Amino acid sequence: MKTIVNNPFLNILMLIGFSASVFAQEKPVNQHNISLQQAVAMAKENNKTVQVFGIEQKAAQADYSDAKNTMLPTLGIGGMYQRFSKATLYDHGLNDATQVSRLPSPDGANLGVDLAFNIYSGGKTKSVIEESSYRNALAAINSKDQAGNIGLQTAVQYLDLIRLYHFKELILDQEKRAEARLKNITSFYKNQRVTKSDLLRAELTLSNVLLNKTQNENDIAIGSKRLAILINVSDSEVLFPSDTLLANNLKEVVISDKNDANNSYALQKMDMNSKIQSTRIKNLKSNYYPSLSFISAYGFNYPNYLFFKPIDQIYSAGFVGVKLNYNISSIYQNKNKVKAAKYRLDAIELQKDWIKDNVKDDISALNIKYGEALNRIEVTDKSIEQAKVNFEIINTKYLNQLSLLTDLLDADNLYQESRYTFVNAQISALIIYYKLQYTTGNL
Repeated sequence: MKTIVNNPFLNILMLIGFSASVFAQEKPVNQHNISLQQAVAMAKENNKTVQVFGIEQKAAQADYSDAKNTMLPTLGIGGMYQRFSKATLYDHGLNDATQVSRLPSPDGANLGVDLAFNIYSGGKTKSVIEESSYRNALAAINSKDQAGNIGLQTAVQYLDLIRLYHFKELILDQEKRAEARLKNITSFYKNQRVTKSDLLRAELTLSNVLLNKTQNENDIAIGSKRLAILINVSDSEVLFPSDTLLANNLKEVVISDKNDANNSYALQKMDMNSKIQSTRIKNLKSNYYPSLSFISAYGFNYPNYLFFKPIDQIYSAGFVGVKLNYNISSIYQNKNKVKAAKYRLDAIELQKDWIKDNVKDDISALNIKYGEALNRIEVTDKSIEQAKVNFEIINTKYLNQLSLLTDLLDADNLYQESRYTFVNAQISALIIYYKLQYTTGNL
């Protein structure tokens, strides 16, 4: 099979074109023409749920920046002031109590800074930063996935509107045929050439066409509102799809059956979850190792307790050193935690394989359905002309009283149905195209 062009929007432009004759109508003041490409791009940027995921992505980025800050030294400053009361001294139990003042004075204070820097912790700091970076990447994938999902919904809604506008033209054409038929039958009835039942059936047929027309107009109004919600524009805006189908170009586009399943959003997220779980295992294993830190402090103190007796003076002093710590209990407390984390990683990898199989199956099914839709377009394109000729023959026979009204109505319905099927086949092919773009992570 041929390979599709890499840029999906360039491809879709091959599938759609402007047709003023099909959608010619008087535009309301608040109506705005919008192309399929514009609708998808606006939805991926302005949709409220997409914005929510974008905010979450910014939060994940902030978490990642915060995690990187753990590599920086811890610097603190502190001070304290104390005022001691007189101390009560007891002799012989609680008897013979006397009070004395604290020497050299009742006041005590200190002010200083302290510094601590992690030298080694078994890779804990590195694993925390690594996990945070993967979570940040996962948030970005979630944001793209949601944007692609909304883009797909917008494309489907837009294409459904195109379908409805085409149906509108077909129904108007059917209405003209029904009105002309009723006019002829009314004339025949007055001349006693047909029975009352033919006249009633013609009137009923026209009523049904008018009901379908009303239903289609309502569906267009509902679809326009739904499209406005997806794109996140004002309720007062009436969105009019300016694109319509070009069947000949559509037939020439062939989707490749070698789409990369690994690029799908679902697999990207599972791959990132696997990396996150791996860093959790590294974090847990770091508990088996000791931690080593560089520490330092400098401060002012009052009174001077460095000597005996305490001296009524302020002194300053500082120190530098290293601190080694090892949690012996981690040898037996951490074992099952690591084991549980490894089991969860195995489950994620198994789920990843299952998702990959399903994505490949979806891609294969979409390619088959796309080929089926193209074939349906070709078949129905030919059947429209056949159905039209058949209707004209039956209509001529009926006007000459050589066929029944039932045959004429069946021929009319067959002609209408063949045109409906042709439009549906084109819309289905385009929807499949967009579904494939989303499934392969290209939307």
